[in-house]
Amino acid sequence: MLKQPIGILGYGTEGKSTQKFLQEQGIENILVFDKKDGENYLENLPKCQTIVRSAGVYPMQKEILNAQMKGTQLTSQIELFFEIMHRDYPHIQIIGVTGTLGKGSCVSMIAHCLKSLNVPHLIGGNFGIPALDLLQNKDLLSNKNTVVILELSSFQLMTLGTSPHIGVVLQTTSEHLDWHASVEQYRDAKANLVRWQKRNDYCIYNASSEGATQIAMLSSGIRKPYNSLQISLEECKVIGTHQLQNMAAASLALKCLGMDENACINALKLYEGLPLRLQYIGTKTYKNKTLAFYNDSYSTRPEATIAATKAISKPFTLILGGSEKHADFTELSEELAKNNLLKGIALIGDTAARMQKSLQHENCKTIMKIFENLDAAFQWCCETTEGEGAVLLSPACASFGLFSNYKERGEKFTQMFSQI
Repeated sequence: MLKQPIGILGYGTEGKSTQKFLQEQGIENILVFDKKDGENYLENLPKCQTIVRSAGVYPMQKEILNAQMKGTQLTSQIELFFEIMHRDYPHIQIIGVTGTLGKGSCVSMIAHCLKSLNVPHLIGGNFGIPALDLLQNKDLLSNKNTVVILELSSFQLMTLGTSPHIGVVLQTTSEHLDWHASVEQYRDAKANLVRWQKRNDYCIYNASSEGATQIAMLSSGIRKPYNSLQISLEECKVIGTHQLQNMAAASLALKCLGMDENACINALKLYEGLPLRLQYIGTKTYKNKTLAFYNDSYSTRPEATIAATKAISKPFTLILGGSEKHADFTELSEELAKNNLLKGIALIGDTAARMQKSLQHENCKTIMKIFENLDAAFQWCCETTEGEGAVLLSPACASFGLFSNYKERGEKFTQMFSQI
């Protein structure tokens, strides 16, 4: 039982979900702490007996640590969810997915297969539906065959002290170094997905990823490495060899649940991908040229953009850049410098100048230009792209500054495409 008063730390989508959940439990003594209330918004934390941290709130802040030293209990929405699931629905199998790249695609692939096999399931966490909201589906949760699939970020995992029956660790490099103190802390947070597993649990991990392998070694469960699903992309509806890695992880997770492997693979061949993840949005004629357009606005990391550019099989131009998260662009610049199909780079956002410098340092000969906004970059790409070519939005950066989020950025790109 949570001790009151209860403080909700962070009042975005997850915080509001937590408040609704607590109120449904008959808890009325609730305080809300949100940074929009001013720089001293945390000063009254010690008044709470319990703090429920929203994922985006860094737990190592001095005010939070001071409150804990004075006896305040710190928990999170994800921790509450696991606690309730273990207590009230122990029959439910939970698949948790984390990693730097491919989380959303992998969980949606798993859900796609379960749907094709008529297996009841719920999907949430970092995938758009707060975990505690899933508890409203009491009929599904009472069904012993229901599977819960959670996409889990490092923010959500940082203080988690339990692990799901099946943990999937995708390619893991580094990310959110504007939030995490170091790469080591980032990976250590990810490791909580499998750190607390028991001997009969499963840890599925990308064997070609040093970070994922490092994390997997901390699991006491049955470790299952994967590389790539052994089917050809020509059999699939998605593009990019990286999707074969996500498919391999998804099929292996389902196999550990006892699902028919061949049925899952056949279902994966029909998987069409998620919006704004290397999404083919169509082909248009522009000044006697036939141009294909790909919307990969969700790619906010260099590794994701590397995968996207490798998936394009015709001459293309690239829109790159966004808000600053202090990512290392060296590997991205190296890959772009040797991509013979890349015919132009339009740079936007706060990172534009730093990206240009990195590309020039790696001797990238592709024509590149900095633009003030996406509109100008899009127009230049349409002019610069050769006939029968492609225009790719794959920024390798977050969208803040020019847009409120990656969805708004992607919607703008699609809107511009529709107006050609």
